[in-house]
Amino acid sequence: MYQLTFSEQSLSELDKFSKERQLQLVSEISDLAGRAFKGVASDIPSFHRDGKTYYRLKIDALRIYVEKIDEFSLFCHYILPEHTLSDFLFRSKFPVNEEQMIEQHSSFWKYVESLKK
Repeated sequence: MYQLTFSEQSLSELDKFSKERQLQLVSEISDLAGRAFKGVASDIPSFHRDGKTYYRLKIDALRIYVEKIDEFSLFCHYILPEHTLSDFLFRSKFPVNEEQMIEQHSSFWKYVESLKK
C-alpha cells in the first residue's frame, strides 16, 4: 500500500463521493499503481511530461493520473471523468492547467450561464 497525497483538483473530485467510495478508490489507486510499478500491469499507460512520469489509471468511469514520488508514496494529480476534453488534453500532452480543467466542468458553465440572466 502506498501513501497517497492529492492535488486540490483530485481532492475536489474525491469529495463528490461517499466516504466508502473514497476509501475504495484510494485502495484501487494504490493497488493499480503498485502493479504498474512492479511491471505486473503492463496495460497501464504512462507518459513523461516536464520531467515527471504520469500513470493513467482507469477505475470505472474515472481516469486518474498519478506520479510515483518515491518507493512508498504517490501523488494523485488529477481525477477526471472519462471521455472529457480535460482527459483528452492531458493525456495528449497538450498544455493544460488546472483552471482550464475547472472550465470544462459542467458546473462552471452553468454558473456562467446563470450570470447572463
